[in-house]
Amino acid sequence: MSETLANKETTLDGREFRSRLDTLLPLFVLLAGLGARLIEAKDYFLNPDEALHYLSASQPSVDLAYKAALTNAHPPLLILVLYYWRALGQSELMLRMPSVLAGTACCWLVYLWLKQITDRSTAFMGLLLFSFAPSLIGLSAEVRQYALLLFFMAGCLYLSERAIQENSRPLMVLFSLCLYGALLTHYSSLLFAFTMGVYMFLRLYPYGKQPALVAVWVCGQIGALALIGYFLVTHVERLRRMGMPQEIAETWLRKSIFHAGDNNVVVFASTQTLRVFTYLFSHGLVGTLALLAFLAGLVSLLGRKIPWNKNGPTPRELAILFALPFVANCGAAIGGLYPYGGTRHNAFLAPFAIGGAAIGLASWIPARLWAKSLVLGIALALCNFFPAPPPLIRSRNHSVALMRNSVNYLRQSVPPGSVLLADYQSGLLLGYYACGHGIVQVFPPLQRFAKADCGPYTVITAGTQEWRFNANDLPDQLTKVAETYGLAPGTKVWLFDAGWITDLAPALTRGNQHHDCSEPHTFGENILICSLTVGGNPVVSRAN
Repeated sequence: MSETLANKETTLDGREFRSRLDTLLPLFVLLAGLGARLIEAKDYFLNPDEALHYLSASQPSVDLAYKAALTNAHPPLLILVLYYWRALGQSELMLRMPSVLAGTACCWLVYLWLKQITDRSTAFMGLLLFSFAPSLIGLSAEVRQYALLLFFMAGCLYLSERAIQENSRPLMVLFSLCLYGALLTHYSSLLFAFTMGVYMFLRLYPYGKQPALVAVWVCGQIGALALIGYFLVTHVERLRRMGMPQEIAETWLRKSIFHAGDNNVVVFASTQTLRVFTYLFSHGLVGTLALLAFLAGLVSLLGRKIPWNKNGPTPRELAILFALPFVANCGAAIGGLYPYGGTRHNAFLAPFAIGGAAIGLASWIPARLWAKSLVLGIALALCNFFPAPPPLIRSRNHSVALMRNSVNYLRQSVPPGSVLLADYQSGLLLGYYACGHGIVQVFPPLQRFAKADCGPYTVITAGTQEWRFNANDLPDQLTKVAETYGLAPGTKVWLFDAGWITDLAPALTRGNQHHDCSEPHTFGENILICSLTVGGNPVVSRAN
C-alpha cells in the first residue's frame, strides 16, 4: 500500500514538474530572444536608414515630423512614435527600444496564436524559430518599421482567433485596431490585409451564426479600406510621381521584381520563394530546410481531417492562411507592384513561413519535443554565428566603438573651419554622431549638394540621388562642389564616408595613391576619413 502511494506521489511530482517546465520554458526562450535583441541594439552603430528615420522624427513639431515621414516610402506611424519617444533618450539603444519591445512581444503573440490553432509542441517550435531567426533579431534591433509591423500582425492573428472562438465583439474591435496599426506602419501590410480578409471571410462562415461579430468585422474592414484609400491617394501617388518605386525596382530590388526578359514565371516564383526563406534564416542550407518543412506543413494540413481545436480553424483554412500571402506577394512581384524574394520587405511573411514550418516539423519522427528542439537549436546557432550570405555590414565592422573612434579622430585631426564632404548615407550618420543634428536635405526641392554647419566645420552633403559616392565619379563630384560653393584650387576637403557597401576605402587607399587621398584612416571596412585637394590630381586613376 505504501509503495503504491509512493509511486503515485512520484508520478504526480513528475507531472507537476513537466507542467511547470511547460509553463516556464517558453518564458525562458522569450527572455533569451529579448537578450539577443538587446545585445544587437546596444553594440551596433545606426545604419543609414535608421539615421534617416531618426532625422525624419527630429523635427520642431509633430506636423513637420508627419510631413518628413511622407518623404519616405513608408506610412508615418514609426516616425510619429519616434517623435515622442526621443524625449526618453536618443542613444542607439533607446531609439531602438520600441523595435526591441515590439519584436519580443511579437514572438509571444505568435506563440499564443499557434497554441490556439495547433498544439503546445508546435507553438513552442514556432516560438524558437521566431525568437532566434537571425533576420527577425536584426529587424527587432533596428530603428525600422518591421518589428512594429510584425507586432500588429501577430496581434491581428491572435485577436481574430480569440474573437471568433469566444464570439467576442470587443476582441474583434481590437483586431481591427491592430490591422489599422499595421496599415499605418508599412505598405506590405496591404498584402497581409488581403490575406486576413480572405481568411476571415472563410472563418466566419456561416455568417448568420455570429451576426453581431460579423457586423463588427465588416465595419472594421470598411475603416481599413478608407485608410488604405487615403494613403494611396495622398502618399503612394506622390511617391509614384517622384519615380521612387520605379527607381527602386530598377536598382537594388531588381532581382525581387519579375522582368519577362530575365526568366520565366515558374523559375521566378520558385527561386524567389527560396530566397524568402534564405533571408529569414540568413543561411542558404537552413533556409532550404525551412522551406521543405513549410511545404511538408502544407501537405500535412491538406491531409489532416480533424482540427486541433473543435472551435478553431479547419486544417484547410490554415493551409490557405499560410500559403495565400506567398501567392499574393509573388503575384504582386510578377505585376511589378511589390518585391518578392530575399529582402526585408518580405518580413511580413515570417509568421506564415514559420507557422507552416513549425507544423511540418511537428509531424517529424521521432516525435519527442526535446529532440526536435535540440536540432532547431543547432540550426539556429549555425544561422546566427555563421550567416551565409553575410550582412551588408559585417559584425566586426559594425561596432559602435568604431564609429565613435572615427568621430573622435575627426574632431582631433581636422582643423576648425575645415570643409567636410559626405554622400547622402554618410551625411545621415555624420549628422547623428558628429553634428548632433540633421545635415542632409529632407524636404523638396532637393539640391544636388547642400551646405550645413557642424560645430566648427562646414559640411557639404549630396542629395538623395547621390546615396553613395562611386570612386570613379568622385573627382567630378569634388569639382562640382568646388564650382557650387566657390572653393579655390588647393583647398583641402575632408571626406567622411560611412554606411553600407562602399568602394571608396579600397579605391582611395590602393597602392601608392595616398597622395591623392592624403592621411586616409579606416575604421573597419565601412568607415573612411581622408583629405582631398580641390584641383589636384584625379583621386582615382581612370585606368584602374
